Amino acid sequence: MQKIDTKTKILNAAEQLFAERGFADTSLRLITSQAEVNLASVNYHFGSKKELIQAVLARYLDVFSPALELSLQNIIDNKDRISQIEVFNCLVEPLLSLDAFRHQGTTMFLSLLGRGYVESQGHLRWYIMTNYGNVVATFNHVVREANPHLSKEEIFWRLHFTLGTVVFTMASSKALIEIAKADFNADVNIEGLIHRVIPFIAAGVSSPA
Repeated sequence: MQKIDTKTKILNAAEQLFAERGFADTSLRLITSQAEVNLASVNYHFGSKKELIQAVLARYLDVFSPALELSLQNIIDNKDRISQIEVFNCLVEPLLSLDAFRHQGTTMFLSLLGRGYVESQGHLRWYIMTNYGNVVATFNHVVREANPHLSKEEIFWRLHFTLGTVVFTMASSKALIEIAKADFNADVNIEGLIHRVIPFIAAGVSSPA
């Protein structure tokens, strides 16, 4: 069995605790206890709790962002008119690739992202815009292209509501999958959930102003 290095131990423990408890309610001592490392190692590898939070998200964003940017560029290059459902479909493969990167990576990433917004982690917005601003700008551009009838402000609100819908869906994915099986005898997985939510959020974003 391959030995896990100290930095990875800290990241693994931190992402699990952040997703379960939130950023504010997870102390560095709790993380180091679960990771079975000393507090000095967190300071050595990350410097601060904020930088640790950023590093936890970066593991996923470094995989997700290039894949999303490529997918978005493909529809920019090959479509005269872009629909909102096509924009959201660009998210599917990059999101699902996170499951191959980490166990339940798709759900974990969206849960952590949601925590960042719910708990007003302003430094995360700064970090994402500083390091992944190009893909955010490309995504916003494509959404505007798909919705020329909407103002920038209206798009902001609708994408915010979209993120809330997606985060809630993924956070309750286990329960939703079990209900679908019990009530409708339907076998649904994470990919199925994503494909089910896309038409709903696409219709919401593109509805008349």
